[in-house]
Amino acid sequence: MKSEKVTSGDERRRWYDDACGTALALELLGERWSLLVLRELMFGPRRFGELRAELTGISANVLTQRLAGLEAAGLVVRRKLPPPASVQVYELTEWGYETEAVMQAMGRWATRSPLHDPTLPFSPASAMLSLRTMIDRVEAADMAMTLGFRLGEDRFRATLAEGALTIARADPVDVDVLIDTDPTTLAIWIYAKRPMAAAEAEGTLRVTGNRAAALRFAALFALPRKVGEASVADAALPGLTERR
Repeated sequence: MKSEKVTSGDERRRWYDDACGTALALELLGERWSLLVLRELMFGPRRFGELRAELTGISANVLTQRLAGLEAAGLVVRRKLPPPASVQVYELTEWGYETEAVMQAMGRWATRSPLHDPTLPFSPASAMLSLRTMIDRVEAADMAMTLGFRLGEDRFRATLAEGALTIARADPVDVDVLIDTDPTTLAIWIYAKRPMAAAEAEGTLRVTGNRAAALRFAALFALPRKVGEASVADAALPGLTERR
């Protein structure tokens, strides 16, 4: 007989009878939308309406259920902001923030699929998480800069130092580079290597500050090779793959 899984309150149900940590991880995070809710909270607290606006297709009822389940699991907490805001927000617990490593591993793995389409819409938080996931830490090791991102109504401030990229929701003041765009345009510039000037000319991207630093930053990112896609070395030495 199956045991029970924590959802919200005293309501309990379990999908698996398995002591494996992977099974427990799926019990905690495997509900549809759960990981994406955590993704949206990765850079700071969010109001219910803000979460729903960024999670295209989720209903208010489902979002309420997911937040309740994640809260019951110890990944999310609710709190009320002090005056003058005085609104309820949701934020990650310390343990909840540890799920970033899970998302990064899944993201790096999934983008190798030929089915991955980087031109699909995605949220500002997803764009920022993508940068933290895909940055070439070796190439970035000797770089140091501060960057600001204005993605619609969302604001982020990033610091690149010793190969690590830290990002938080904050007003991007006193930065070396300020990037004003939308998540899809940012992804096409960063990953598809569209020339910065081309996006600026059509008005979808505005870069102010140290433009040379912006170009060095953009060069730090690349999507991984797709499964089954030959590398440059394999293409140059077609017999090598067969001998491996």
